[in-house]
Amino acid sequence: MIQDVLDGNKTWWIETGECSEVMAAMPEGCIDLTVTSPPYDNLRDYQGYTFEHEPIIEQLYRVTKPGGVVVWVVADATIDGSETGTSFRQALGFMDMGFNLHDTMIFQVAGTGAKGSNLAYWQSFEYMFVFSKGRPRVINLLSDKKNTTVGGISKGRATTPDGTSKRPTTITTPKYGKRTNIWRYMVGFNFSGNTGHPAPFPETLARDHILSWSNPGDVVLDPMAGSGTTLVVATDFDRRAIGIEISEEYCELIRRRMAGPKQERLFGGTR
Repeated sequence: MIQDVLDGNKTWWIETGECSEVMAAMPEGCIDLTVTSPPYDNLRDYQGYTFEHEPIIEQLYRVTKPGGVVVWVVADATIDGSETGTSFRQALGFMDMGFNLHDTMIFQVAGTGAKGSNLAYWQSFEYMFVFSKGRPRVINLLSDKKNTTVGGISKGRATTPDGTSKRPTTITTPKYGKRTNIWRYMVGFNFSGNTGHPAPFPETLARDHILSWSNPGDVVLDPMAGSGTTLVVATDFDRRAIGIEISEEYCELIRRRMAGPKQERLFGGTR
């Protein structure tokens, strides 16, 4: 059960139910990180259920620990040639609830072909809003962007520890530097194979956020678990994971997926 995961007696659990109602029964301030993707506009009628974001945001704020982070991956539908703007309304809802908008990140989608309206440029990205409850407790910024001037040396002056004077210094450019906030992934591709879900996000996307905003042993939540990608990746990287999914069909899919042997994924996804 969920409490067993929170107590450290289980590594993961998937709960069937409407996520705001399930979260309402969870203790306050029990989640370190949430990585999730809500149904987009054209999927608001999800498996026969209607999606409303306001009560979900309210419960996410309640269950998130101080310093905890919510990663909300979302895009807008295009209707009659114009975007709906639902993603922005959701982001403002998080801020109205008390979350900080820590970073507005971009998921650059590779391999989708033409998407959007013929009246505008083709859409090739989704938002990854990173919300924090206060200052994030964990910030493990990924540094795997290859620098073009590896080994280059620049000269300057650095302040001494007591702040009283400047001294000459040299800086050697490392092989890899910190990423930008635009991340590129191949949509619909997972190293563990076909998930059986119509819109899974890449395992590498889940991995990179889990590594960035949590530490081993932390509790990671996906309140709209879908095919269970967040749970799979979180447990593979020694986090505890809780999933909530309204569809019993997908809950069974997740249970089968999680029951398999733990795999060391190569994670060679597109950047």
